[in-house]
Amino acid sequence: MIVLNKNIEAITNIDKDFAQWYTDVVKKAELIDYSSVRGCIIFRPYGYKIWELIKSYLDKKFKETGHENVYMPLFIPESLLTKEKEHIEGFAPEVAWVTHGGNEELNEKLCVRPTSETLFCEHYKNIIESYRDLPKLYNQWCSVVRWEKTTRPFLRSLEFLWQEGHTAHENFDEAQEETIRMINIYAEFCEKILAIPVIKGKKTENEKFAGALETYTIESLMHDGRALQSGTSHNFGDKFARAFDIKYNDRENKLRYVYQTSWGVTTRLIGAIIMVHGDNNGLVLPPKIAPIEIIIVPINLKDENVIKKAYEIKNVLEEKNFRVKLDLSNKTPGWKFSEYEMKGVPLRIEIGKRDLEKNCFVLARRDTCEKIICGFGNFDLRVKEILDDVQDNLFKKALENRKKKTSEAENLDEVKKILLDNPGFIKTDWCGDINCELKIKEETGATIRCICLDENIKKKKCVCCGKEATEKIYLAKAY
Repeated sequence: MIVLNKNIEAITNIDKDFAQWYTDVVKKAELIDYSSVRGCIIFRPYGYKIWELIKSYLDKKFKETGHENVYMPLFIPESLLTKEKEHIEGFAPEVAWVTHGGNEELNEKLCVRPTSETLFCEHYKNIIESYRDLPKLYNQWCSVVRWEKTTRPFLRSLEFLWQEGHTAHENFDEAQEETIRMINIYAEFCEKILAIPVIKGKKTENEKFAGALETYTIESLMHDGRALQSGTSHNFGDKFARAFDIKYNDRENKLRYVYQTSWGVTTRLIGAIIMVHGDNNGLVLPPKIAPIEIIIVPINLKDENVIKKAYEIKNVLEEKNFRVKLDLSNKTPGWKFSEYEMKGVPLRIEIGKRDLEKNCFVLARRDTCEKIICGFGNFDLRVKEILDDVQDNLFKKALENRKKKTSEAENLDEVKKILLDNPGFIKTDWCGDINCELKIKEETGATIRCICLDENIKKKKCVCCGKEATEKIYLAKAY
């Protein structure tokens, strides 16, 4: 049995105290450090590399669908922020204000951006004149600030990293097509790259983005049965265009308002990866998002033949574009094993003198802890095959966990019982009344995560009031 190093020994059991387990992992896997500012974190290189990989995959997809990257200012004048009433009311409690520049009080307060709709609107008003200028398909990668009362690394912090797409179109149908396209891109990314199954749906009027006509969401389920909103896409219609007077000459030379969308994902996706796939040894990273896909650990550092072969393996794998690291530090092999298990490295290669004598080496999977003997002939193909299987297996495990933690309920008593006995998603029916929505939250602590798309109700009764239902919904307690 491997002797775990002190980092692994200090991890709280995942099923005894999930919140503390999460905190232990983000620190001991060297993803973040805490800063001197409450609610702000320092991304350490390993944690930031995960974000860089997320950014790389998504940025490529955005550009393939015609989007361009831009960058907007960090500060928003108060007068600009307040132009769309619903929008400012939704963000007012979380806004950080700059009131002084140096020693002088500003004539107008500046908001540190919580989101950039108003800045894009100001810009679009200046550059859009004709239908020939449309669509405008813009995206920016940046940080935003929201003054949260309670914080947790990656999931909720005062400053966080994200991307925010902002687009302008000739009509509602084009904006709606964009809105759905982007939520589908997010869903595919989560499932194919992060190995996290998601439910796509629409937010209620009460839960939608401030100022949007409609908000679409992807919801994922964590190990502890809580939901996490993992990406959103909003159709603004022409609401912001009317507030900011963004008009264009249409194909009949008539002035029309543009139709807009916005959409975004954040570094909370890293939190989702941790909470969906992690275990009592730390992180478990899907290969497609792992900073290190393969770690090579020579068993005897004094054996020149072992070290030479380890370098040969590394070179072959790097030529095949795997992210691979060779650890030649003077720590013990057992310490290294547990260290890279903590960091969630999908595949470990162990090679020693005895392995060389047998013309082979050992592959150890992080997801199943299985050890596999591998010969040197075309070993890169075997490595790829195993990594692909790790990726698929992590998705299947997460999907199975979601299935086990998805229930159905017909009334609030059943909802309460499920939340105690088997917390997770609860599929049920709702009449569409906000009073019932608020009562559900007040009595159970669960919220409507999304309204199911394209589902028939067939004379079902509302889970709260018992009247005829109009919507099929998913309930859950959430982060």
